Parts: sequence; C-alpha cells; structure tokens
Amino acid sequence: MVNVRARVPFKVGTKSHIPADILSFDGLASGKEHVALIFRDADKQQLPPLVRMHSECLTGDVFHSSRCDCGEQLDETIERMAEEGGIILYLRQEGRGIGLYNKIDAYLLQSQGMNTYEANNHLGFGDDLRDFSEAAQMLKALGVESIRLITNNPKKIQDLEALGISIEEVVGTKAHLKEGNENYLRAKASRGKHRFHFD
Repeated sequence: MVNVRARVPFKVGTKSHIPADILSFDGLASGKEHVALIFRDADKQQLPPLVRMHSECLTGDVFHSSRCDCGEQLDETIERMAEEGGIILYLRQEGRGIGLYNKIDAYLLQSQGMNTYEANNHLGFGDDLRDFSEAAQMLKALGVESIRLITNNPKKIQDLEALGISIEEVVGTKAHLKEGNENYLRAKASRGKHRFHFD
C-alpha cells in the first residue's frame, strides 16, 4: 500500500515564488525516493488535474545542460501549474533509466556523433528503461485516477493507461531548442515519436 508520508509547503520556480506542496511516499517497491509537487491543491479538485511525470535529470534540471530540454520543460510546467494547478511526479530515474554515470558515458558517445538512443544502445541499454508503475501508484495514493497529462512522449501515455490511469487530455510542451540540443530533440521526434513541432 502506498501512503503519503509528509506534505510540506514551500515555493518553487525560477524565482522561487510559486507556492506548492511537496509530498513523500511510503511503500514504493523500488525504494526510490520519488516525490510529488502539488500546485493549487490539484489533488483535491473534482476535475482531472494536469499531471507531468518528470524523470530526474541532474544535468538538465539543475545545470540546464545544452544536451537536453529537461530543465526548460520542468520550468514551463511549473509556470503553467502556478496558473492552472497540477501535479508533478518527480521520478528518480535519471537518463531514461540508465543512471547518471551511464548518462555521462552516453554524452561522450554523443560527442562522437551518436544520437541519444544510439549512445544508450551502444552501452547495452534499451531506448527507454523507465518504469511508470510507481507513478500510477502515487496518483492512486492521492486519489487521482483521471488526469490531463503533460507530455510529448507516447510511451508515457501508453504506460499510464495500461496501469489504470484514465487520460482525459494530452497537453504538449514546447520544443525548447537551444545550441547543442537540436540533434537530441530531432532524435526524440523521429525515433521516440515525441510529438512536438520545431519553430
């Protein structure tokens, strides 16, 4: 059984001005310390809340690496949820599930010409090793089983629906193009079938 263990109010966002609650959970089988950020009491609303499953990306979320758009997607989501409410499930599965050190090795291979998927495959990993079953458990622990999912990734849609979460709407994020990440974004669009458009 998954239970919310603690609910702590604080402020987040690029200016640290957006009120949110952060929640921890008990009973997750992996033992990973996933958390939920709740904006505007979205878990208590009757309408399906906006939800983003955001996999931890130290290089993107913290350092705003040129290799990805993870930090920009997270910032965009926080700004949107400040207005509309919502839930971010922050999942501890770095590098599409391969871990931080392996992701750094993949960065080296990308510097030599491979795309993000080719690099992971070269290291012996699949395209995407993330498991969203605990995300579904977290939502159910919050009493949320019908959502508006913020994603460009069809895998997240398929996996959540298979886990019993009803997706009422899919809301895309922007393609945050910057120097160094164009090949990464194009690989996500062509191989990962991510649904976004380049300006």
